[in-house]
Amino acid sequence: MSHNNPKFEIIPLDKLFLDDQNPRLPKSLQGAKEKDILEYMLLDASLIELMLAIGKNDFFPGEQLLVIQEKEGIYRVIEGNRRLSAVKLLNYPDLVSVQKSKIQQATTEAQYFPKEIPCLIFDAEENIHNYLGYRHITGIKEWKLLEKARYLFGLWKDQYSSLDLNAASRELAKSIGSRKDYVKRILIGYQIFYKIEDDAFYRIPGLDDTTFYFNYIADSLNKPHIANYLGLDVKNIDDIDEITINDEHLENWTRWLFEKNSEGRTRLIGDSFHLNALNKVLSHNEARAAFIEKGYSLDLAIDLTDEADSQFYNYLNSALSQLQNSDRLVVKVNVRHAIVSEQLKEIRSLAVKINRSLQEKEEDEDDI
Repeated sequence: MSHNNPKFEIIPLDKLFLDDQNPRLPKSLQGAKEKDILEYMLLDASLIELMLAIGKNDFFPGEQLLVIQEKEGIYRVIEGNRRLSAVKLLNYPDLVSVQKSKIQQATTEAQYFPKEIPCLIFDAEENIHNYLGYRHITGIKEWKLLEKARYLFGLWKDQYSSLDLNAASRELAKSIGSRKDYVKRILIGYQIFYKIEDDAFYRIPGLDDTTFYFNYIADSLNKPHIANYLGLDVKNIDDIDEITINDEHLENWTRWLFEKNSEGRTRLIGDSFHLNALNKVLSHNEARAAFIEKGYSLDLAIDLTDEADSQFYNYLNSALSQLQNSDRLVVKVNVRHAIVSEQLKEIRSLAVKINRSLQEKEEDEDDI
C-alpha cells in the first residue's frame, strides 16, 4: 500500500479511536483519555450540531475518515475526529458527563446510528500529512493559527529538521501551497509560543494554550521594531534551534497583550492598527521610554512620534465620514431632535475647539 493508493475499507466503530495527538487539541489534552477529548470536543467544536446532522442524514460515505492501523483491529483516526466523536456519542452517549440533555435530544431525534464507518487506510501517518497540510492550512477546512503552527512545527521536526530554516520553510511552503516567508514566521513564532508556554504563560490569569492568540506573534514578527524588541532578526535566522529571545521583553510583550487590569482590559489590543502603532513607538527613543518606563498609554506614546500628524488626519477624516453618513440618513430616521441635541452641541463644540487650537498654534509659531 502506498501513499497514492490508500485502501478503502468499511471499519466497525468499536475499532476506531480518536487521535490523542491531534494538533487541534491543546497541549494539556495531548495524550489524554478518550472521555476527556470527547468532552473538550463537545465544549469547543459544536459537536451537537454534527450529531444532529449525522443522526438525520446518516454518515456521508464520500467523507471517509483517514486512518492508520496501529495494530490488528485497532485504527487511529488522523482526519475526521469530529465526525468520529459525533458517531461515538450517538451510539454511546454515556461516554461523557457533560451536555447530557443536549446529547439525549440528539439521540432521541436521530434516525441513523452508524456503526460501520467508511475509511481510507494509509500505511503511515506521515503519508497523510501533505494532504492535511493543504486541506487545513490553505485549503477548504482551515484550522486556527495555533493549530496550523503546531502542525507545521511537527511536520518540520519529522521531515525537514535536517535542512536549514530557509530551505525547510521553502519545502514546507511548497507542500501546503503557501509562501516561504509566512512559513518561516510561523515556525519561529511557534518557538516563541513554546517559550511562553514553558514559562507557564507568566502566571497571567486565564491565559493558556486555549486562550492564547497565536496571530499576535505572527503579526508582531512582521513588524521589524517589535521583532527587534524581542531580540529577533527574522530574515537572518537560519537555525531554529539557535533562536535567542530577550526573555524580559518577551514577558513584557505577553503582559501588554494578555494581562487584564481591574476593568478587564489589556494594555494593548492585538489588531493590526495597534501593533503598527506599537511598532512605531518602539522605533522612537522618547516614545519607547515613555511607553515602557513611564507607563504612558499607547495613544500618549504615539503622540511623541511623527505618527501623531497621520493619526490626526485619520481621525478627522473618519469623523467627517461618519457625520456625512448621518447627514445622508437624517431624512429617513424617526429620531427626535431633543434626544440628539446634546450630542450635536458636543460635536459643534469640539469642531470649534479644534479649529481654535490650530489657529492659536499657527499664531504662536508666527510670533516666534
